[in-house]
Order: sequence, then structure tokens, then C-alpha cells
Amino acid sequence: MPNWSPILDELRSAGVDVPARPAPQVVGGGDVSAAWRIDDLFVKTGPRTAHDMFSAEADGLAELARPDVIRVPQTIACGVTDDAAYLATEWLDLERSTVNVETRLGEQLAALHRVTRDRHGWHRDNTIGLTPQNNSWSSKWVEFFREHRLGFQLQLAASNGYGGDLQAGGAQLLERLDRFFDGYEPEASLLHGDLWGGNWGSCDGEPVIFDPAVYYGDRETDLAMTRLFGGFGRAFYEAYEASAPLAAGHRARCDLYQLYHVLNHLNLFGSGYLGQAQNLLGQLLDN
Repeated sequence: MPNWSPILDELRSAGVDVPARPAPQVVGGGDVSAAWRIDDLFVKTGPRTAHDMFSAEADGLAELARPDVIRVPQTIACGVTDDAAYLATEWLDLERSTVNVETRLGEQLAALHRVTRDRHGWHRDNTIGLTPQNNSWSSKWVEFFREHRLGFQLQLAASNGYGGDLQAGGAQLLERLDRFFDGYEPEASLLHGDLWGGNWGSCDGEPVIFDPAVYYGDRETDLAMTRLFGGFGRAFYEAYEASAPLAAGHRARCDLYQLYHVLNHLNLFGSGYLGQAQNLLGQLLDN
């Protein structure tokens, strides 16, 4: 448990109305951060080394909020004390989703993806889970994805002891990457970056997204992640594609983009994801 006194003092200095004697309630957490509720605040805490990760998350939330097309939790404060880093956002009372909310999510995600830049990447690096995510700007999406996404995860897997067929197949795929983009040059769209079922919800009858890994890139990457672990219904996909139809070849690219996330899970959580990674790799090489 962190030393709450300096965190609460910093929140009060930022103008937050914190109760005189709050009782933080544990509401979950991950590998580095713990999560708490303090009155109307959601607070993540972690070691001082987590400050850059929290700061990048706060910047990501601000980037997603700027177009004002989809709700994200408001960041209240982000900082570091002598013994802990913290990120405080508004508390959201999440509720059961409905078909109407999923439809709105599809429409609003399509609107978010219409926010574009002239290059792929972002102004700062961040993390996908605990894995570093290099967002150096690039004018070419295939080069960006080859070097900073798929190639990096394969290198990380090799350093974690996953060699052999995975690395041999991965090298072949990196060489053949251009074939998945024949006639398709994606725009650099504003992406959530880690849009699985646990990173969105319904609040006050509207969709809300959180825990992002923001950058600008191919919008199909967000959709590929939604299909990897479930949590999104037919209404979401129908609404999205009615607003922003997908280009030819998107099904094969879905496997490609899912491989990035499966490799990340392999690197974070271990060999339970090795078979899934190898299966996806085999399907991609058969294309």
C-alpha cells in the first residue's frame, strides 16, 4: 500500500476536493499498478518507476478526448511522490451495455478513426500492457509496423527464449509484409491501441473507453484487437462498417494485427500463448 498522505496532499494542491480522512477502497490492479476508489476518484498507484507509464496514459486519454467524439475518463492528476507514482481520473459507474450503446460505440470509434495525421506514430512512446511501445514517427505504415510493432515483439520473444519455428516464420513474414498492403495505404488514424473488451464500458447510457495505448496508425488494428478476446457484439461491427467500410484484404490483415497482440501476451504471460502465435503465423504465411 502506498503512503497516501503525500498523494492526497498533491491532489488537494491540484484543487481536488478530497475528504479529510478518506478510506481508499481496493478495486483491482495489474502487474505494476494497484487500483483504488477514493470518493469520486479512480486512482492507480505504483512504484516511482511507473510514473512515465502513467504520464503516457494521461497524455493518451487527453489525445482521445480532444476530438470530442467518444467519452474517456477525465484525468484529474498525475504525479510522483517519494515512494509512489499515481494517476487519478474520474470514477465511472459502469453499467450493463445495450445494443444501442454498442451501436454508438461503433459509430463513435469510426468518428475517432477519422481523426488523422500525416505520419504514423505519436509524439511520445508508451506501453502496451507493460511492454514498451515505440511510437517514432514514420511516413510509411508498413515500415512502422515491421520495425516498431511486429519486429520488436519477435525480438523480445527471442530474448525470452522463444526461438526456433517462431523466429524462422517471423523472419519470413517480415520479408513478405508488403503483400498484405497491395493497393492499400492506410491513413494514420487516431487509435485507442489496446481496445479489448475490458477497456470499454457503458456509463450513463453512452460508451466510454479507457486504459489506452494511443498512437496514429491503421484503423484496422483497433478492430483486430476487438475480435481477439471478444466483448463486442454484432451491433458494434455493423455500425462501424456502415460508418467506415473496410478495404479489401482486411480479413488477412486482421490476423496480422492480432499476431502483434498475441506475441505481446506471449512475452508478458508466457508459453500459454505460443501455440496461438504459431497458428496465426502459419495462417499468415499460407496467404
